Amino acid sequence: MGADPHPRSRGEAITEPRINDRIRVPEVRLVGPEGEQVGVVSIGEALRLAQDSELDLVEVAPMARPPVVKLMDYGKFKYEAAQKAREARRNQALTVIKEMRLRLKIDPHDYETKKGHVERFLKGGDKVKITVMFRGREQSRPEMGYKLLQRLAGDVADLGVVESNPKQDGRNMVMVIAPHRNQAATDAARRTAKQEKHAANDEPAQAEQAPPA
Repeated sequence: MGADPHPRSRGEAITEPRINDRIRVPEVRLVGPEGEQVGVVSIGEALRLAQDSELDLVEVAPMARPPVVKLMDYGKFKYEAAQKAREARRNQALTVIKEMRLRLKIDPHDYETKKGHVERFLKGGDKVKITVMFRGREQSRPEMGYKLLQRLAGDVADLGVVESNPKQDGRNMVMVIAPHRNQAATDAARRTAKQEKHAANDEPAQAEQAPPA
């Protein structure tokens, strides 16, 4: 066959497959819309089948001999692929690293407060970077910082797992805790259900308190 008259096709083939009359080969291996193997047919026959079924002919394996094409609704396919890509980017963007700083000689009340913040971050689906800050001679007791971080990791083990073990970083010791998979989604659904329940319970009470017309 001669050169492709559309010079853009080589670049486009990298990101987008050729469809319908842009597929310029004498024969193709055709796959049906449900994944069934139709077999090797002429490109004309494949295009006719696509037109009869009101579907697109999409080249899915251009380097095969002969190229593999599939009957599908390409517009719907592109829409669903774009939706999945957006969802993947959204989930990636939602993964935030929060930071919590602790002093080596932290009092029990302050520890509980800090732990509560870490639990809230993990429930929200965020990773947490825990930093123990050493003062003066405390730098000679890194094992105490390690023990404090291990204690915190154990206290929030039902919500997260240690992703990066404690390590010395200058005058600090750092550890990263990541939420368990699906933890954020589970807690979000639980919070939504709880809010809806409260809203349903409040409506009758507000109706009773309303003055008569």
